[in-house]
Amino acid sequence: MPIYEFRCDVCARFEQTHPMGSAPESVACPTCRAPARRLMSAPHLSAAGSAAFGLIDSSARSASEPEVVESALPGRRPGSGAQFTANPLHRKLPRP
Repeated sequence: MPIYEFRCDVCARFEQTHPMGSAPESVACPTCRAPARRLMSAPHLSAAGSAAFGLIDSSARSASEPEVVESALPGRRPGSGAQFTANPLHRKLPRP
């Protein structure tokens, strides 16, 4: 449902949700019950998808809440990992 913005002359601005196209021109203010008129405001549109929002949120969150680093390489824990290499050239190296 869209969010509509209303302004009370006595109190301040507030928002309410109403079904599309059925928002009244005026409603009672939730604080003082005076009539509040509906305002024209900009719609909240975005061209970004959910993946883009996730990236924006994670980068903003990392500025104030950085992740704890447990190893030198990201995504690896100490003590885990391969004990050998899959590169065939490494088989020719002398063994200790």
